[in-house]
Amino acid sequence: MFYSIRHVTRFRYSAPVRESVMEIRMQPRSEGPQMLRSFQITTTPRSQLYAYTDHFGNAVYHFNVLKEHAELRIEAQAVIEIARVQPLPEVLDQLEWERFNAYNLTHDHFDLLEPSKFALMTPALVAFMREKNLVQPSGDVLTALRSLNVAINQAFDYESGVTAADSPIDHALGEGRGVCQDFAHIMIAIARSWGIPTRYVSGYLYHRPTAQDRSGPDATHAWIECYLPSLGWVGFDPTNAVLAGERHIRAAVGRDYADVPPTRGTFKGAAESELAIAVMVEPTMAPVRHEDFLRVARPMASPQPTASMPQHLYHQQQQQQQ
Repeated sequence: MFYSIRHVTRFRYSAPVRESVMEIRMQPRSEGPQMLRSFQITTTPRSQLYAYTDHFGNAVYHFNVLKEHAELRIEAQAVIEIARVQPLPEVLDQLEWERFNAYNLTHDHFDLLEPSKFALMTPALVAFMREKNLVQPSGDVLTALRSLNVAINQAFDYESGVTAADSPIDHALGEGRGVCQDFAHIMIAIARSWGIPTRYVSGYLYHRPTAQDRSGPDATHAWIECYLPSLGWVGFDPTNAVLAGERHIRAAVGRDYADVPPTRGTFKGAAESELAIAVMVEPTMAPVRHEDFLRVARPMASPQPTASMPQHLYHQQQQQQQ
């Protein structure tokens, strides 16, 4: 499948501000079945973009706008290709639990077993786990994670506006409602308590008309990935009670949302700000490769053998307009 993504972010200010500094994590990753084919970012006001790769392998762009402005607009466009995802086995052998050891895990995996800013054990989460019989996993690793994915989906209603980007998991646990970010943090904390390295995934979801997705089609999406030594990283989407597959487009990974917000920045000025976001993900045709653009306009002539060739030859290289 090929998908085109358009992600527009607009900040409006109640009074002109200056020195806006912004970090962006919107570029889809190229790894596994997912391949980035094109990507570009434009800003208004125009600014010079700089980029680096963070220690999770995410592409991070950053810029600043020094002059006064009453609005800041960021538009990212991408085309990605996702190959067919191989189906997972129904179960794994019970020895998989014993494979979470120093022989099969690296220091990066062990870092994803530790509590993080938003994904950590709290008294409210412990009470939730006891109520839902989630303190100890049941069955093999894959079956346990599938059951956890469904349990979180069934335990919470999806409702935007109940929680905020910086809300702790206790907020969603207390309300019984939340959004994809909240459900991902809850599942990460539980899976880590079972000894499974688990990370947060920020990205996009293509909403097929026939799919029963709870998340909205005009927003970014979040899910989780668990590292299973026999399979590698396996994605689970507790918001929609599905495995991450060919509709899930990965942009950034981290310990939790604090590592991977699509935008993060600050500005100088005495003003209130308004944030507006629009996301569009659509199937598209395969992009034309660079080689496919090329058409031979003038074939190369075979050189004629001569007794002596001049040392310097000058040729015109101008194109004819067709």
